[in-house]
Amino acid sequence: GHGVVASTECSVGEVLDMGYVVAGDTGTATVQVKNTSNLTLPFSVQLESLSPTRDRDQQKIPSFLTSSLQRTEIVGTQNYNGFSVFSVSPTEGKIEAGKSQDFVVTFSPDHESLYYSDRLKVLLFGKQTAHEIHLKGAARNHPIFVEGGVPLDVPVESLAVTSPVAPQEALEEGNVPALSLLLLLEYVEGSAEPARAEITVGAMQSPLLAAKKAVEFSLESGAELQRAGFALDGPRGALERGQQQRIGVSWVPPADLQTSEPPLMSALLTVKGDITESYRVLFMARVVPAP
Repeated sequence: GHGVVASTECSVGEVLDMGYVVAGDTGTATVQVKNTSNLTLPFSVQLESLSPTRDRDQQKIPSFLTSSLQRTEIVGTQNYNGFSVFSVSPTEGKIEAGKSQDFVVTFSPDHESLYYSDRLKVLLFGKQTAHEIHLKGAARNHPIFVEGGVPLDVPVESLAVTSPVAPQEALEEGNVPALSLLLLLEYVEGSAEPARAEITVGAMQSPLLAAKKAVEFSLESGAELQRAGFALDGPRGALERGQQQRIGVSWVPPADLQTSEPPLMSALLTVKGDITESYRVLFMARVVPAP
C-alpha cells in the first residue's frame, strides 16, 4: 500500500480578528482551506464555546490571575440571548484533491463588550485537527471606538446585565463618563530614536445607523507635554464611517530629566459622534538601559 499525508493550507493564521461592530449588528469574514494532498478530505468544524466539556473546563481560576502571558480566556464574552456569538458555515463536507473550501464566519454580538472570543477547529476524518483559529471581536453601542496602550480593565464580565452608571444629566446631554488609557513609552538610553506609542480612533459603519456627519476627535497637546519631551502626531482629525486614524505619540527625555522620577502626564481625548466620549490619556515614560 501507499501512505499519504492529509495536508491543507489555511488563508488566515492563528488569529482571526473580526474588529469592531455595533451591538446588534453582524460582521462576516471568509476563511479558505485548500486541500494540497492527492486524496479527498472529509472535514468538520467545531467551536470551543459549543464543546460538551466547556462547563467543566470553566471551573478554574481565570487565566488573567494565573498567567502573565494569556490575558483572556479562549472562550470569552457570550451573548445574553443564548445564541452563539460566532457561527461558521458550512460545518461539514468534503474537499476534493487540489480544491478549496470557503468557510463563512459570522460575528453577531448582542451587547457591548471588548472581549468576545472563541476558538474554531477544522477537523479531518472527524478527529485530526488540521487548523485552530482564535476568533475575536468587539462590540460597542455607539459607532465610535478608541483603542491602544496598556489594558487597565479586567477582561471578564459578569453574566448580569448591568446599566450604565453615568449621571442622568450627562446621559441627557449625550455624554458619558471619562474613560482612561495608559500609554507606556520606553526610551532606550543613548538611542537616536524616540520612544513611540499610538492610539487608534475609529468610526464604524452599520446599516442599523442613519448616515450622520463625520466623527471628530481631538487630543489636547499643552505646553506641559512639550516641556516633558512628548510630541503628538495627528492629534486632531475627522473620520467618515468605516475609517480609522492613528494618533502618534513620541518621547525624548529632556536634558534636565531626573531619571529617578520619570514623567507621568495626562491629556484629554474627546471624540464626537452621535455621542461625545472623553478619554483621560495617561503618558508614562521611562528610560531603559540599552541591551
